[in-house]
Amino acid sequence: MSTRTAAALDVAIIGAGFSGIGMGIQLKQAGIPFTIFDRAEEIGGVWHYNTYPGAACDIPSALYSFSFEQRRSWTHPCSSHDDIKTYLGEVVDTYGLRSHLRLSTEIADAAWDGEDGRWTLRTVDGETVVASSVIFACGQLSRPAWPAIPGQDRFGGHSFHSAEWDHDYDLRGKRVAVIGTGASAIQFVPAIAPEVGHLDLYQRSPSYLLPRRNNAYADWARTAIERIPPLQWVRRQTLYHFAETTTVGLTTLPPLGKTVKWWSEGFRRLSVRDPELRAKLTPDYPIGCKRILFSSKYYPALQRENVDLIVDPIREITERGVVTADGQEREVDVLIYGTGFRTQDFVAPVTVSGADGRDLQQAWVDGAEAHHGMAVSGFPNMFVLYGPNTNLSVGSIIVMIEAQVGYVRQALEHLLRTGAAAVDVRPEVQEASNASIQKDFEGSVWTSCSSWYRNAQGRVVSNWPHRMAIYERLVERFDPAEYRTIQAERAADRVGVAD
Repeated sequence: MSTRTAAALDVAIIGAGFSGIGMGIQLKQAGIPFTIFDRAEEIGGVWHYNTYPGAACDIPSALYSFSFEQRRSWTHPCSSHDDIKTYLGEVVDTYGLRSHLRLSTEIADAAWDGEDGRWTLRTVDGETVVASSVIFACGQLSRPAWPAIPGQDRFGGHSFHSAEWDHDYDLRGKRVAVIGTGASAIQFVPAIAPEVGHLDLYQRSPSYLLPRRNNAYADWARTAIERIPPLQWVRRQTLYHFAETTTVGLTTLPPLGKTVKWWSEGFRRLSVRDPELRAKLTPDYPIGCKRILFSSKYYPALQRENVDLIVDPIREITERGVVTADGQEREVDVLIYGTGFRTQDFVAPVTVSGADGRDLQQAWVDGAEAHHGMAVSGFPNMFVLYGPNTNLSVGSIIVMIEAQVGYVRQALEHLLRTGAAAVDVRPEVQEASNASIQKDFEGSVWTSCSSWYRNAQGRVVSNWPHRMAIYERLVERFDPAEYRTIQAERAADRVGVAD
């Protein structure tokens, strides 16, 4: 541990995915000491854990990457898990972040000490770490969600979650049941269908799909991008504005949204010839209410002779397989849960105590909320990246992350300039901020069906209701007037995380 003066702000970043790495770059450029903690043995966040067959991003890499660190050598429009993780490693090395990493270190709890104006973090191994500020970069898609199905523990075969893929288990020739048809299943089902003996795919509700052929770039195109730098800017801007235009179609220009729906319907009709199967794959909710998915391989996979799509609700799981509501039992060798993530556990599983011992989970009992998705009243010098109401239906979360890390950097630089110990967003500011967002959701497509964007009370807690550009402008400047300033009471004794 190193003793520091109040002018040397020490920051603990929890999470080494895109958010944590982007934050680290900003702090290093600002000369602010920091340490990035992650429970995994490698960097990557969601791109470290999700290694299922076919894992890839459905946002083109020219947009799903840092604007300040553009890679011009992508081989495909949408990159695979391995390519994205390699890119993140290159970014870490380029910006010299390796010495700031503490991997295989899971934070169990974090508590604010109001007297000293600092955070005390405790790892699962019992180590204590002290920081002036804590930044949660855990993301919304980091913890697997397991469904509550009667009899799960009775199953006598093998089972695992897609986010914790068991690569040691050989699926060849096996009878496989996949529960869930979200973004992960859309990718891994086509990858495993040719090798399994039989695959039962259990669908609760279908998704709107758009084609994603993802053919490799032609040699001439790659050469042009690598040799003519402005072309990369044009490519990124084109993707950015396409996403923004689609968002407008889902929010303020319904006729444009109908065009996207017709595109999806036409793609489904051309891809699925069997009217009975097509009916099962036709959503009964407005497009955009749930995540729009991209795949040109999913529909063909469902039409294989060894694949059955099952839409009857699951009643229970037995020792031998899955029983649906009609009483039919289908025997399988392995269960694969493609049931997504605990998207609203923004800082899980860390227990967080703020001013006067205030518990963060209790503060969020009716749904997580934060000013601009980052600052929570009563938790000084704590920021959340990719937090409440910052997810996107269309667009790149990396754009949102870049805007957020720039805002947090400004907040910390404000502390350095003023010599204050901490800032705490005013409760009335947070309340007004959240009320404005929730008002914008009224009557929108996101409130027209049940989805992981909403909590049990029906409030949208994950998504941002507007275009990326609006959020970027909103958080472009840190406003100290929106925060309560906390002066240091024991500045001379402040202790920070180790370099």
